Amino acid sequence: MLKTTDLTKIFRTDEVETTALNKVSLEVKEGEFVAIMGPSGCGKSTLLNILGLLDNPTSGQYFFLNKEVSKYTEKQRALIRKNNIGFVFQNFNLIDELNVFENVELPLIYLGYKSAERREKVEEALRQMQIIHRKKHFPMQLSGGQQQRVAVARAVVANPKLILADEPTGNLDSAHGEEVMNLLAGLNKGGTTIIMVTHSQRDAEFSHRIIRLFDGQVVTENIKEQFAL
Repeated sequence: MLKTTDLTKIFRTDEVETTALNKVSLEVKEGEFVAIMGPSGCGKSTLLNILGLLDNPTSGQYFFLNKEVSKYTEKQRALIRKNNIGFVFQNFNLIDELNVFENVELPLIYLGYKSAERREKVEEALRQMQIIHRKKHFPMQLSGGQQQRVAVARAVVANPKLILADEPTGNLDSAHGEEVMNLLAGLNKGGTTIIMVTHSQRDAEFSHRIIRLFDGQVVTENIKEQFAL
């Protein structure tokens, strides 16, 4: 599904040059569930932003669905993103002024789905996330766990090939965190590829493979025995 070769990202100001990623090479196959771990500041979120086509690398190659996309313009990246990638964030990123249904519907409006089809797909996603009974509630009326369920529903409503999750349980207690991880694991069993950044070893155990970063480089890669070839 995706592959990087010597991916490097350097942030520059007038006085400081910071290497966030240093020649990162990795491959994620369709249907995998990969966890990316490492200390704060090691480059995890920077890597996720590039994999999600929110940013370009300074150098190196990035192949997504067999296309080399590392030099794409924002307009080109946005087109690929909206048709292929769903995002789940630590802070939910729901729009307070929209109710649950409207938050989940938003990606489908951008994609040009007609009203009846939007309604069908949103209700299907909300049922899948077991949150349809709250569809007319607003984010501030929901618990953290419920808000993250809505965020996951929004990420999957357009049936993306890839879900990128950035600390998806970071703002949740352990019980709600486990619920969200079980939801992601269920989506993965249904065929969705998932790449997740996490500090939590417990959350990482839901994945097939754990990639550890340190100082912008891949230092270890562990594949669970049942998924090893």
